[in-house]
Amino acid sequence: MLWVLIALLPGCITMIWQFGYGVLFNIIICLSTAVVAEAWMLKLRGRNIKPFISDLSAVVTALLLALALPTIAPWWLPFVGTLIAIVIAKHLYGGLGYNPFNPAMVAFAVLMVSFPKNMTVWVLPSSLLANDIGLAETAQLVFSSLSSSPIIDSITAATPLDEMKTRLNLSQTTDEIRHAAIFSNIAGEGWQWVSLAYLAGGCLLIGKKVISWHIPVSLLAGLFIASSIAYLVEPSISPSPLFHLLSGGAMLGAFFIATDPVTAATTLKGRIIYGLLIGLMSYIIRTWGGYPEGIAFAVLLINMTVPMIDQYTRPRVYGHK
Repeated sequence: MLWVLIALLPGCITMIWQFGYGVLFNIIICLSTAVVAEAWMLKLRGRNIKPFISDLSAVVTALLLALALPTIAPWWLPFVGTLIAIVIAKHLYGGLGYNPFNPAMVAFAVLMVSFPKNMTVWVLPSSLLANDIGLAETAQLVFSSLSSSPIIDSITAATPLDEMKTRLNLSQTTDEIRHAAIFSNIAGEGWQWVSLAYLAGGCLLIGKKVISWHIPVSLLAGLFIASSIAYLVEPSISPSPLFHLLSGGAMLGAFFIATDPVTAATTLKGRIIYGLLIGLMSYIIRTWGGYPEGIAFAVLLINMTVPMIDQYTRPRVYGHK
């Protein structure tokens, strides 16, 4: 868990650099809430608090949720989301090792369904803002009622995935859409740097053998293959494969979320199938689903198939048929 936190540092720093101090407030609120909720649930269950807190699993869950949330969110959004992740998605199933679904993604999905307006308030990248938003101004937006004021409208916009999907539904072509300032490069202003930071952290985890390559590589391959076929068939209405890989949560999902050892497939063949299915499902949700980002829902849906995947991909035991 400690290596996962270290590997997430490049992504955290890049997110703050590109999207401001709102990311930092998300992290602080999620981490503090997770530690308190974890201790509270352990006490209610009669467990020894120290060893379960020190394993850092709750901290990893909280950090993943914080990085998935909008970059300017009212304080109660990360607070409620973290409670859902730790109390409901983790401990009500029996705690670490017993939860069938990724806790951070359960919380994200519940928040997305319950508070869709608040979950779409993303600050423009720093290069598109006329003036930088300081720490004090960000705190005021996060902890006061200003989060629903016109001030927010002047500094926020849809994510590249959301903007692309909305305009495609208005019968615009990808070439027309990419003239907008938010699409000034391959994956949308600022987002490609965040994705590359997560990629670097993921490569560190593979190099340290904290995770294997099977799930992240197969997930990205599934997303790449599906988007490549669509792009080759009809490029005017299908974003490029690089756009899909470097926008949104593809890299975060591939290296840090789908690889959760508790909820992912365990066999080598199973991990490849598991990753491919998540990548394919993410593309389906992004293209035809009701949400612009499909990673969270794809992970939860494929989590349900893990017992069957492991059942049918068990390796042959030496000496047995």
